[in-house]
Amino acid sequence: MTEFSLHDLPPLPKIVHATRRIGARQFDFSREVAVMAVVNRTPDSFYDRGRTFVLDSAVKGCLDAERSGADWVDIGGAPFAPGPEIPAEEEAKRVVPVVEAVRAASDVVISVDTFRPEVAHRSILAGADVINDTTGLADPELARVVADSDASVVITHSLAAPRTPYASPQYADVSRDVAGFLERRVERALGAGIPAERIIVDPGHDLNKNTLHSLELSRRLGPIVELGYPTLVAVSNKDFIGESIDAERGERIEGSLVAAALCIAQGARIVRMHNVRESVAAVRMTESILGMRQPAHLRHNMGERND
Repeated sequence: MTEFSLHDLPPLPKIVHATRRIGARQFDFSREVAVMAVVNRTPDSFYDRGRTFVLDSAVKGCLDAERSGADWVDIGGAPFAPGPEIPAEEEAKRVVPVVEAVRAASDVVISVDTFRPEVAHRSILAGADVINDTTGLADPELARVVADSDASVVITHSLAAPRTPYASPQYADVSRDVAGFLERRVERALGAGIPAERIIVDPGHDLNKNTLHSLELSRRLGPIVELGYPTLVAVSNKDFIGESIDAERGERIEGSLVAAALCIAQGARIVRMHNVRESVAAVRMTESILGMRQPAHLRHNMGERND
């Protein structure tokens, strides 16, 4: 029997410090994909519409996600989408108690989705391992907060200030334009003292991008992966999926799983997903097809009777 290996695929760029510790967990991003579960403590989150806004529900959502196989939970207290500004103190009141409770109960990787230095600082003190900044370090002070800690940072591409609209975004070549932005912001992170082994990049599907832009990023992820840092993709239930398959929120699971799998095949190594059980199964299957992991069992036509 001919065995399949990663050598049978076109080579992907090497990842800077592919083997890295994030919090208490060790990852080898040359051979595995991390599933990041989304838990929003907001009353107006675009997908769950406040289901985990109550503190106990948010903590339970994080721990349930881990039990369903998530490697990582991403806790948010302020949506990026246009709307009223949420003061930093209110955002911190939403996320810090969740971080504290989850950290007391689990060693799962915890990230906090924030662009505010003060919220990031308090979250790290509470036990967060990663700061997920949807503005891509627009505020240099956030880079300094991360640099002064042991936390990692996700640098995400976006153009507008959070909670503000950005009509009709234009790109000459969206994949290369996004890669150029991320490269500049990585330089900002390095200049602030954040080590390369604590940097992750995210092209920011749907953030100041229309559906055609997000589809192009999904099929041409290469320029982002070629930066050499672990690439995170947040494709779950996004509007580009809904518009592509004419599906309302709550009916985009299958489209989300396909988008995640295709991004993984191009080098994405962290996927930010809402539907954890289904996402973990899809990611593990994708890893198996790509030769990144062995099947859980080998029984079918392996010399034993198959009924």
